Amino acid sequence: MGIELLTLVLLGCILVFFAIGAPVGLALGGIAMVVGYFVWGEGIFNVLPTTIEATYFSFILLAIPLYIYMGQLLTKSGIGDAMFNFSQMLIGRLRGSLALSVIGVCSMIGAMVGIIGAGIMTSGSIALRPMLERGYNKRLALGVIMAGGGLGILIPPSIPMIMFAASTQNSVGRMFLGAMMPALLTVVLMMLYVIISCWINPERAPKDTDDLDFVKPTGKERFKIIRDGFCSMLLIFVVLGSIITGIATPTESGAVGVIGAIILAILFKRFKVDMFLSAGFQTGTLVSVAMWIIFGASVFSNFHLLMGVQSMVADFTGTLDLPPIMIIIMFQIIMLLLGFIIDEFIIVLMCAPLFTPIAVSLGYDPIWFGVLMILNILIAVQTPPYGFALFYLKGIAPPEIGMSEIYKSVTPFITLNLIVLILCMVFPQIVLWLPNLVMG
Repeated sequence: MGIELLTLVLLGCILVFFAIGAPVGLALGGIAMVVGYFVWGEGIFNVLPTTIEATYFSFILLAIPLYIYMGQLLTKSGIGDAMFNFSQMLIGRLRGSLALSVIGVCSMIGAMVGIIGAGIMTSGSIALRPMLERGYNKRLALGVIMAGGGLGILIPPSIPMIMFAASTQNSVGRMFLGAMMPALLTVVLMMLYVIISCWINPERAPKDTDDLDFVKPTGKERFKIIRDGFCSMLLIFVVLGSIITGIATPTESGAVGVIGAIILAILFKRFKVDMFLSAGFQTGTLVSVAMWIIFGASVFSNFHLLMGVQSMVADFTGTLDLPPIMIIIMFQIIMLLLGFIIDEFIIVLMCAPLFTPIAVSLGYDPIWFGVLMILNILIAVQTPPYGFALFYLKGIAPPEIGMSEIYKSVTPFITLNLIVLILCMVFPQIVLWLPNLVMG
């Protein structure tokens, strides 16, 4: 069986299994094993031990459960609420200030969790109800939560970034640094959109003039909000700084984050045994799902690579006689389409080992291409009608809010993400300036 026909068979099987609702990790691994058995015979079983060794014994991937656990501890202990209140206090009584706080804080919460689904659901559970109760426009409230929570995969420490670095043998620290300027640009554009849209149409966001309990605490409450919010944000900067400065590896910094989250919960008198156990169980659930997906996608990807799909793609792109940037755009379109039907983990694990070597052979920096991939995935999983993140948002929205309302709410923010993606493609130094400055 030629590699072209094999690729069509594999993709066809994926679509069928996803359509019938099969578990993603088991579907991908099972498809690779069954098809591989007919192609290779019993030799396909040799892929399993090597994949297990590369997947579950990777020191970098050990960071994934640690970052997820840190995020769960911070959110379930209520420190996420403290960040929200602290941000609201800093912004003050500007029209739309609550929406601006949501973008900033939900971005940080999403970064703590490190994955889109958990980031959006965690952010939404904290921020959506206060916005709706204060009379904010439903589309604006839903849109900023989707935008902020989804940025968790672009703002370090991001689980998909760790996966990209591990699967392409690149530096996690450089990857984190490369994503910082695009993330900052995205947050600034989103906040400008909120400010301008609320200025043009004041009905979208009321100005806090009557109910000031939330934004203007006094005395001990004010001190407590400043203390809790500042310390929780400081923990995130310490975790990132330890990686960037080379003091700790990503895995070690994840351990620092977990210990720091526990210490903060104890110091702020928010530590409870039930909270500790709940965070652990939730982390175990998320990690087990993630690891099965990683394993299944790795088996699928390794089998496909061993069969020669990378050479097929390289030959195909070579015969097109297109400028290198057009090849990069074609890769972006493929990943955008994949984002309609599969989540961010699988896109990274399937596309990073396949597309990155080709991008490098065309003369592009792998960190630049990796950040483009993350930006593309961020857009893809939020794009109607089948973006995974849309259904996460629906899960925490009030029952009266339908999918059409959610589709309309995310459109302007997807447009802003697309602008950032284009800018990073046209001006690569947006991505590369900071890692080159800090790490050479």
